[in-house]
Amino acid sequence: MFKRIFIILVSAFIFVQYLGPSYGAGGDSGSSDSSDYSDPYKEAGKFVKRAKKLESKNKIERAEKLYSKALEKLQQAYKTDRNNPDILNYLGFTLRKTGKFKEAEKFYLAGLKIKPDHNGINEYLGELYVKTGRIELAKERLAVLKDCNCEEYTELKLVIEKN
Repeated sequence: MFKRIFIILVSAFIFVQYLGPSYGAGGDSGSSDSSDYSDPYKEAGKFVKRAKKLESKNKIERAEKLYSKALEKLQQAYKTDRNNPDILNYLGFTLRKTGKFKEAEKFYLAGLKIKPDHNGINEYLGELYVKTGRIELAKERLAVLKDCNCEEYTELKLVIEKN
């Protein structure tokens, strides 16, 4: 009798172990967390956030690698949505951070054609203008942000004042 109960318990344990992981893996496919990993724009945002932290710690080389990874994801996102100003902004941002200023400017300007009052694009384009020695153009971007009552205005103003 004991042998029969033991065999049943072992069999039940193996059966539960076999089904458990399969059931768990299938249950997560519809969660909102997993959709973040399938969206290249959201993935890029995570890379950019990590890169900014590294940059603030003066770990520039590691930050640039993350900006490059973000750029790859953004290029994927751009293939599916060419008229999204947020994607265009992040493309410009990551290109600027990887030293590709002319390409960055093209994406910023394309974003402004879609949404001229986009705070992020105006700030980052202004920063690009400062970086490339075009202070007057940076001041034009600052003028667009003047009435936004936003951090983008303050940040661009500080960048301009430092130069």
